[in-house]
Amino acid sequence: MTTLEPRGPYTPRELEQLYPKDLQLQLVQILLRHGERSPVSSRFRNAGLPPYWPYCNSARQLTSVIMTTKDWSQWDGLKFRRRLETFGADDGPIVAAGPKGEYDGICQPGELTDKGRETTLALGERLRHLYVDQLDFMPKLISDADMIYLRATPLSRALESVQQAFWGMYPPNARTASFPPPTVLTRTPADETLYPNDGNCRRFAQLSREFAERTAQRWNDTPEMDYLNRKLGKWMPEKSPRVAVDSHPRLSGIMDTLNSTLAHGPETRLPSEFYDSKVRAIIDKIGVEEWFAGYQESREYRALGIGALVGDIVSRMTGSVERNGQDGAQEVGGEDGKLGLGRGGEKELKLALSGCHDTTLAGLLSSLGAFEGEDWPPYTSHVAIELFRKRDTMHDVQTSSSLRQDDAQKSLESKGWFSALFGRAKEATERKPESISRKPVAELSEAEKEKLEGYFVRIRKPSSLSRINILRDIGSKNVYQTWISQPFQLLRNLPGTYREGSHTEPLPMF
Repeated sequence: MTTLEPRGPYTPRELEQLYPKDLQLQLVQILLRHGERSPVSSRFRNAGLPPYWPYCNSARQLTSVIMTTKDWSQWDGLKFRRRLETFGADDGPIVAAGPKGEYDGICQPGELTDKGRETTLALGERLRHLYVDQLDFMPKLISDADMIYLRATPLSRALESVQQAFWGMYPPNARTASFPPPTVLTRTPADETLYPNDGNCRRFAQLSREFAERTAQRWNDTPEMDYLNRKLGKWMPEKSPRVAVDSHPRLSGIMDTLNSTLAHGPETRLPSEFYDSKVRAIIDKIGVEEWFAGYQESREYRALGIGALVGDIVSRMTGSVERNGQDGAQEVGGEDGKLGLGRGGEKELKLALSGCHDTTLAGLLSSLGAFEGEDWPPYTSHVAIELFRKRDTMHDVQTSSSLRQDDAQKSLESKGWFSALFGRAKEATERKPESISRKPVAELSEAEKEKLEGYFVRIRKPSSLSRINILRDIGSKNVYQTWISQPFQLLRNLPGTYREGSHTEPLPMF
């Protein structure tokens, strides 16, 4: 699958069923795949596919931050136009051109295209319609974004997709004139959890290779692969003439180029054989098995591939329940140089938007048993993890946690900005899970379990509501419908931290 075809807005009757009146929506965390992009690598030039795509008109009007004084007191923006330079016939430099001789608006490999910006902007508009207009969950006008946790992977297409979605949800006329720059959180590649990090976890990389090799053994000599070769084999390179899971390009690479071309104009299309419905179905089925079967079959694979992200998601939910500042609000709040409450006085997080990738969404859903028989996640697809509270549920923790939140704020202020951000080395190495956010369910005390009573979660996909079997099987006493159950069983046997789980012993998950 390539471009998402979103369903229409929920009807009043659907809203009544999806958001029961006796449940109060408390926190929404959205994982969104970036929008349409150019291929990550140039392939099939022998089939007439241009290597340079003219679909990135943001390159005509880029802006860089410029320091205008040597004392760091003043900053400005430099607007510039980007052009790509490449090798000419004699290895001399030439300006790369698109299929019709375009020199401007040329995409880098894997860059978010104009189409991708359009669809992620539209996603933000749909989120606004649901959570602002229909549910009145988020405010119509905001003076800052410190109730919204914005994060993206280090890849620019993920960051730009989050920015486009945020703009669609809160365009300029929905922000006050004094609106300060929103906080966007990123991580170094070594610490990234928003995608399965095989680049920094040798064990996960090893497991990924083993599942890929198994897929190759299962499929390379099958009637399905023979069909692909009859259709596509003529365009394979001489050094790897047969289409295979592990050919060069790999079958997943062929899928990448195929889906990218389908999402864009006729100037960048492959021969018609690539778009044969059976060809696409076979490629998609094998690709899903290669990349995501491990999450369904292996606890260790789940723990290393997506466990840290699930831990982060659950931490924000438990922080929202306990109101102890660990829901992410203090990460995005605070004046410059400080962590703390929102610049408009916000004490709680209401929404999280995280720009990620297809492997993130499918990895999460596969680990929860909610991706069986699914196609590859399309561009701009998203998953919403919605935390609900029963309206007649009152928790003493709300009062006491407000005091803990104030204490946490005072602690940040007393330490100073450097200590608050980095702490002491001893504290970092000896830090243990705080509150209940990272504790396995089996280790929770009765008092801690009681805090979670009356809270529910739903994982909502754009086209359907996921039935999370792994949660339903726990035997929760309070289940409203098949799509709502207690959320915190996700904590069961999670790895303590990303670093603990990524290099050493196999760790169970769920």
